Amino acid sequence: MGRPTTGARSLTMRSVPGNYEEFRAAARRRLPVPVFHYADGGADDERSMSRNAAAFARLTFAPRALTDVSTISLGRSLLGRGAAMPLMLAPTGMSRLFHRDKEPGAARAAAAAGIPYGLSTLATTALEDVAAACHGPRYFQIYVFKDRELTRELVARCRASRYDALCLTIDTPMAGNRERDRRTGMTLPPRFGLNGFASVLFRPAWARDLIADRDFRLANVAHRVAGSTGAMELLGYVNRQFDRSVTWDDAAWLAREWGGPFVIKGVGSVADAVRAKAIGASAIMISNHGGRQLDDVAAPIELVSACREAVGNEVELIVDGGVRRGSDVVKALCLGADACSVGRAYVYALAAAGEAGVARLLTILHDDIVRTMTLLGCADVRKLDRSFLQTLRCDV
Repeated sequence: MGRPTTGARSLTMRSVPGNYEEFRAAARRRLPVPVFHYADGGADDERSMSRNAAAFARLTFAPRALTDVSTISLGRSLLGRGAAMPLMLAPTGMSRLFHRDKEPGAARAAAAAGIPYGLSTLATTALEDVAAACHGPRYFQIYVFKDRELTRELVARCRASRYDALCLTIDTPMAGNRERDRRTGMTLPPRFGLNGFASVLFRPAWARDLIADRDFRLANVAHRVAGSTGAMELLGYVNRQFDRSVTWDDAAWLAREWGGPFVIKGVGSVADAVRAKAIGASAIMISNHGGRQLDDVAAPIELVSACREAVGNEVELIVDGGVRRGSDVVKALCLGADACSVGRAYVYALAAAGEAGVARLLTILHDDIVRTMTLLGCADVRKLDRSFLQTLRCDV
């Protein structure tokens, strides 16, 4: 598949974003203050969040001139399916917060770009509806809940809807300390105080979306709460289902229950990468949850080389966190990753312009990767290795 299209609906913004920071600025202009900072913020002092991007900047390329780069090949296999480039959309909860196109819009943009889309258990669209809207590669993010029958039910529904892979998140025994949310008064679902309500009045596009669709319910579990008509009841139900006693034995049980490509998301150490491989993971998402859980942990890119050495080549490694440009994707592959995933970046794009915004972001990242590969002197992403990096400094 070639260059992604810009989406079914054209962008109507006065200034079309051309990079991560411009999408972030556009999202900030469109979203109410509490909602923007919910997407934008991290845990505690947000050092992990900052470190994720800064770690990429410490890597420098070693380009090779006078090589044939007339054709650049980006395709590879990911999660048992072909992908047009080494990128995927990470699972993010409650996409309806950001735009009424919500999960189906992001999924359609990913499908058009030929890359996997990750749907969160905490989505505001049912997994069956996303499957109907998105015929591209897709995977479902799941938890091992206290009620194992709920977990089994989600697995069965994913199988029936032909999801390609299951992705277990392991770094959320409890929520991180997100102080920005406390300062801005953010709640889930959003309930605005005086300051928040004032910010809605100055965000007419978001307010129009709210009038058109006020449903923030968690669609994949709504049927579990009898008579539920609101998101608050469902969030309370899900929060009570999180199980701090979950162990690697439970992860192994889930891998067997699913029986297909199985991703462990939230690996933050080499030791856990080894454990993930041992229980049957076919892919490992090296992630610190975008710096939203435990602060002062390693950036995912800093762990790639050691994880690859520890798990060998049989397990796919996906870098989740800190990706701002296509050149970051290339750096990750040089260190031994198979792909990167983006979460916050596509949330900004979705907030800025819905499905068309996500499509635009993916086109930019695709072109970034092609440009970087061309200037680097490597015609195939499968041939990237450590020799294309000149300097690696892991300053603490």
